[in-house]
Amino acid sequence: MAVTGRLGLLALLGALVVGLLFPSGTGVAVVVAVLLVLVVVDLVLAGSVRALRFSRSGTTSVRLGEPAEVTLTVTNPGGRTVRGSLRDAWPPSAGADDRHALTVPPGERRALTTALLPTRRGDRIAARVTVRAVGPLGLAARQGSHEVPWTVRVLPPFHSRKHLPSRLARLQQLDGRNAVLIRGQGTEFDSLREYVIGDDVRSIDWRATARASDVMVRTWRPERDRQVVLVLDTGRVSAGRVGDAPRLDAAMDAALLLAALASRAGDRVDLVAYDRRVRASVPNAATPSLVNALATIEPSLVETDARGMVAEVLRRTRRRALVVLLTGLEPAPLQEGLFPVLGSLTARHEVLVASVADPRVAEMAASRGSAEAVYDAAAAERALADRESSVAWLTRHGVGVVDAVPEELPPALADRYLALKAAGRL
Repeated sequence: MAVTGRLGLLALLGALVVGLLFPSGTGVAVVVAVLLVLVVVDLVLAGSVRALRFSRSGTTSVRLGEPAEVTLTVTNPGGRTVRGSLRDAWPPSAGADDRHALTVPPGERRALTTALLPTRRGDRIAARVTVRAVGPLGLAARQGSHEVPWTVRVLPPFHSRKHLPSRLARLQQLDGRNAVLIRGQGTEFDSLREYVIGDDVRSIDWRATARASDVMVRTWRPERDRQVVLVLDTGRVSAGRVGDAPRLDAAMDAALLLAALASRAGDRVDLVAYDRRVRASVPNAATPSLVNALATIEPSLVETDARGMVAEVLRRTRRRALVVLLTGLEPAPLQEGLFPVLGSLTARHEVLVASVADPRVAEMAASRGSAEAVYDAAAAERALADRESSVAWLTRHGVGVVDAVPEELPPALADRYLALKAAGRL
């Protein structure tokens, strides 16, 4: 009865409008009146958009570059079928395939799956769900939007994990399975075994050999439960792009590989992300918690407070540790920031600086095809010379330096860590 009365009222209004527009009562007026009535009827008979109920399920975290799926369940508690289209809107960086056809009979529900392929790290938050319900004649539609919250955290891709098996194999060699050629204060006696060709003769235990029928060698292993502090510079320098990504992303990849390796070696790994304040802090970090913490960190367009960063490290680290600074090697920021305060850090800890180099600079330095290329080459040579000057200064002051392009930095940093272990300096 309510629908019939509403239709009659709308038809009367349509007739009045037609009468005002076409007072002569022509055939055109009749056609328009009929169409207007049909549109009104179609609109009234369309399913209710406001009454729809929504819920979500599916992926809550995914690595950058990998696909994800989020399921949207639509429930129709109304008395008419909702037929039309639905848009499940997400930010552009979520890479969402967000448009769906929709048909939900009365009292039923339908599940729609939105495929995501994120192009940036961080939290991707769902926007509104917009439904357009078309009437049975397809002449008119109702449209409305609903807030249906959901967040997908896009984690760092951790491309360097492909280097982990080979580095773990080298770690096993250091961990007492083979005789260690170089022993220092960071190694301890593990066990005895029979001599095999290739072992260092300095590892022979002559007393044990005298008691046994074979030549016996001592095996050594690096000390465990050391502390590794990863300091991620998130200031202005980290925002510079190398290839398709900021320097910060390459530094994160190197930090993740080193953290995974050091954790397997039995060392404690802490992470601090810092520019002018602490952006993230993960004590005793396992790889999953570290990846989750790094997901939302973005570069800040401010100059890093090196004094505050060093003070934060000294406050957190009481015993001797390996402090890995993932920062830039640009001379100006180093001379004004890190160089004056580096002595207080090297006096108490083993310090290693890891920096992302831009392969494009080396390419420019080698180009000679035109006058413009020669000028570019001169600028590139100057940049490389400044970088080498920074490396030389750091080396003279007892700081190890790992300077490599994004793809080579993670394994190079892991190799330096293993070298420190083998040399007994950690």
